[in-house]
Amino acid sequence: MTDERKSVRHKIVVEERENIFINGVTDVVSFDEEMIVAESEMGEIVLKGNNLHVNRLNLEKGELEIDGEVESINYEETGSMGKDKRSFFTKIFK
Repeated sequence: MTDERKSVRHKIVVEERENIFINGVTDVVSFDEEMIVAESEMGEIVLKGNNLHVNRLNLEKGELEIDGEVESINYEETGSMGKDKRSFFTKIFK
């Protein structure tokens, strides 16, 4: 983990329930149009809604930008969403 990412504060900003900006993201575990699971410095974040799309992901800066209709944002215990802890991107870029 880089020193730059360690200094990023964790923050979630939701604008009009349609645009979500998250800082302090360390990985994206999974995503589809109804649920996005991301790891953050403060634990695993589960975002549920409709027509969810990951617009921008920058793991170097720890930033995630999502569009779609937000229904809920929850923090979960790390690793509780599935058996395979590797991220979607880690699996693709083996």
